Amino acid sequence: MQEPLGLRGRPGAAVRAVLRMLPAPVRVRLLKHRELLKFLIVGGTCFVVTVAINYALKLTVLDGKPLTALSIATLVSTVLSYVLNREWAFNARGGRERHHEAALFFGINAAAILVNDIPLWFARYVLDLRVPDVSRVVQEVSDFGFGIIAGTLVAMAFRLWAYRKWVFPHPHVRLVTADPVRDEAA
Repeated sequence: MQEPLGLRGRPGAAVRAVLRMLPAPVRVRLLKHRELLKFLIVGGTCFVVTVAINYALKLTVLDGKPLTALSIATLVSTVLSYVLNREWAFNARGGRERHHEAALFFGINAAAILVNDIPLWFARYVLDLRVPDVSRVVQEVSDFGFGIIAGTLVAMAFRLWAYRKWVFPHPHVRLVTADPVRDEAA
């Protein structure tokens, strides 16, 4: 049995099928900014992972250590981010050996973890938005707004700029791999 639209066996077939259903102006805009859109999807996925791990740690074993919980959660989602960005969001970019690219990626993300922690640190220790100076609810809302939302937005802007500049610098360049089937599919 043949799959709809004759897309059997080709990577990205489902995405192309969805794109064909969209109005032309929307499709053109999405295709023009596909790298940014993919980066945002990866970021959204990693955001959910970060929030889940952060609160799992913060509300259990790291109660009272919000910066540590957020840093660990961000570190775990960074590993996921590298895999998703390398293999999907920036798969049309290259120009570096994988080990060099990975070292740059994780170096930039080490800096991004610090950037991500600054708004939470500011809210907790400069504005004193922590128990007993405020209620637990106010503290948690502040932690979410400053630590998760503001920190993530600032770090995301930094990461996008740094990934394009240093980690995946050359658009439309792919390194040669030993798997010709994979090269053809990409």
